[in-house]
Amino acid sequence: MVLSMIDIQELNNLIQDLGWEEGDEIILKIAGSRTSGIIQTEGANPKWSPPFGDVRHNVDAQIVIENVSRRDHTRSSPAISN
Repeated sequence: MVLSMIDIQELNNLIQDLGWEEGDEIILKIAGSRTSGIIQTEGANPKWSPPFGDVRHNVDAQIVIENVSRRDHTRSSPAISN
């Protein structure tokens, strides 16, 4: 497998195109992963019953760059009726 590196200048250009600024809160996330939320009984097969809190990444996982400072929460507000 050959991976290509993204150039820092290319990343800076992308950030400018998106209108992001210095001081914005940026978070890197791995999308395409799952976390077990079930507490298994003792002796359960871990292949079918992963332990509580176990994180597994899908083979087609993606890296997500999220700008939390620019997130628009207004669409989740209830509509105001007259």
